Amino acid sequence: MKTKYILPILIALPIWIVTLLPSCSLDYDPLDTYSDVTEGVDDEGTATVAFKDKAAVTSHRQTLLELFKNGQEHWYLDMLLLAESHADNAYAGSPNSETTPFEVNSIEGSNTNMRRDWNGHMGNIAQANKMIVFVDSVSDPTLTEAERRQFKAEAKILRAMIYFDMVRIWGNVPLVTSVAGDITSETVEEVYPAYFPPQTDALTIYQQIEEDLLEGLQYAPDNDPRNKTQLSKSVAHALLAKVYAEKPLRDYDKVIQYADQLAADGFGLVDEFGDLFGVTLSDPSAPPSQTNKAIDAKARNLKESIYEAQFFPGNASWVTWMFGRPLEDWTFYFTWAKWITPSRDLIRTFTSEPGDKRYEESVVFYECDWSIYYPANHYAFMYKTRSAYNSIIKLRYADILLLKAEALIGKGDLNGAAQIINQTRRRAGLHDLPASAKTSKESITNAYLKERRLELAFEGQRWFDLVRLDKVEEVMNTVFDKDEGRPPMAMPYTSLSYVLPIPQDVIDQNPNLVQNPGY
Repeated sequence: MKTKYILPILIALPIWIVTLLPSCSLDYDPLDTYSDVTEGVDDEGTATVAFKDKAAVTSHRQTLLELFKNGQEHWYLDMLLLAESHADNAYAGSPNSETTPFEVNSIEGSNTNMRRDWNGHMGNIAQANKMIVFVDSVSDPTLTEAERRQFKAEAKILRAMIYFDMVRIWGNVPLVTSVAGDITSETVEEVYPAYFPPQTDALTIYQQIEEDLLEGLQYAPDNDPRNKTQLSKSVAHALLAKVYAEKPLRDYDKVIQYADQLAADGFGLVDEFGDLFGVTLSDPSAPPSQTNKAIDAKARNLKESIYEAQFFPGNASWVTWMFGRPLEDWTFYFTWAKWITPSRDLIRTFTSEPGDKRYEESVVFYECDWSIYYPANHYAFMYKTRSAYNSIIKLRYADILLLKAEALIGKGDLNGAAQIINQTRRRAGLHDLPASAKTSKESITNAYLKERRLELAFEGQRWFDLVRLDKVEEVMNTVFDKDEGRPPMAMPYTSLSYVLPIPQDVIDQNPNLVQNPGY
């Protein structure tokens, strides 16, 4: 009998499985069972099928739509550790072998955060690929052609979003756009590369992201102002603006084009910055406390939110208690040091101009039982994710609007860039930029970076801003001397710091992967 294996969609198949492939003791032919890849056989019993009917497809689509919501660890928590604590916005918060290396620049391939993030993202890509590859072959006639096109478009936008994060974190990563076939003794040589893919250069990854987004635009649904959890055309517009701002495909005209398209889609700045992150308290006239708890988020689906994960009473997030007091339960897990502690350097930047409303929406002070970075009676905490009912916004219009300002700076339109920066400053309660900020490209770039830092603090943007604009060495090699709360730097930041190490466990399992230089 032919030796046959149907395996889950994995990127690195453990070596011990490969060594057992020829063995008849693993004679396993699960064509009549379900797996991560297949849902049984076709009507003739001759071929495996990924989706047995429309219900299976729509169920998998819902899984894709909830990946961000259900992946709070690698999509959000670890992204903040990288983008905020590895930059100058935050300290690690809870010093340990996982977090401290991000704070002091000593990240290695053995870091467990890197491993879970890599595996989480690659697993999510596999889930997107399942829809892209198999939806057209579903034989159920009730699954319309329009639905097939839409579901595939959504999956391509999702895959692009995941790869956009991966390529910015690791640079050269495996490009996987298919689903690995069954491994048998006869097909192992053919299938092997799919389970052990080599890295692809960053430019090619960006080109695949661009292709996925442009193809996804054709059939993805329009933005629904009532539901910002969808993988809509507007999500693709936002991602394209961000992609074209990055060095490999930099095209400032296209950044402006897609930023303007979002405005045409109906997006804009909300009047009150606090509406994006606020909560509804049982007594709105009193401050939050254990007796005056959050009963819901203040708002969802605001016109500024492009893509968000939503949580509700009875279906809440868990990640909020990693950052501070969850306002729906004041004391819940508030017995140990929290992650992503706001840095003194960030706080000084917030208070450098009096009256910035964003400060009190981003940073809060509580009394606690530890004094790692601040006195225990006045300890700083990240405040943007303040209850388990708040949405986590992945894509926000203010981010894209400010990227338009970056594009205008790149094109030499300093006044146009200043006008955009002034929009977010005015909402924050600040005056327009002084004339001196517009006298040179350097001065407007500094004002721009400061504005993005304050507007988007604790939203996973700061590190990538520094990398994109080649500011890592200038900013990070000096912040340790001026921020007395930051522990000593382990290694100076260089151009090799712009990407992080490939997880060593993944390299050990996949001999076709090569560690990034400098690690």
